Amino acid sequence: MTEHVWSYKSTSGHLAGTDLTGYKVEATDGGIGKVDKHSDEVGDAYLVVDTGVWIFGKEVLLPASTVVSIDPEERTVYVDRTKGQIKDAPEFHREKHLGDRDYHQELGTYYATTRLGLPPL
Repeated sequence: MTEHVWSYKSTSGHLAGTDLTGYKVEATDGGIGKVDKHSDEVGDAYLVVDTGVWIFGKEVLLPASTVVSIDPEERTVYVDRTKGQIKDAPEFHREKHLGDRDYHQELGTYYATTRLGLPPL
């Protein structure tokens, strides 16, 4: 159910190898921070977003499927989740996300089932 969560949509405008570090990230209802790290790995692509003061300096992990478009001129990534959905996501653990399959599955399931009222991926 979550296998497509970790891949960019073909309509997102993402080009493999593009450095998104520092790009602003916009949820459907406002800005959430800037890209701190990202991965283009096939089947495990994601953004790590530094939320700054919005969530008291926390970082959040967004699977690549949440990206709906990228504006390279404005250096902005647009995602299809609300600020509340992102804030309510399982807490990001930098040390766990790379090797803990259960944690990876938990994040993938959350984002696969919070698609703005759309059916799960």
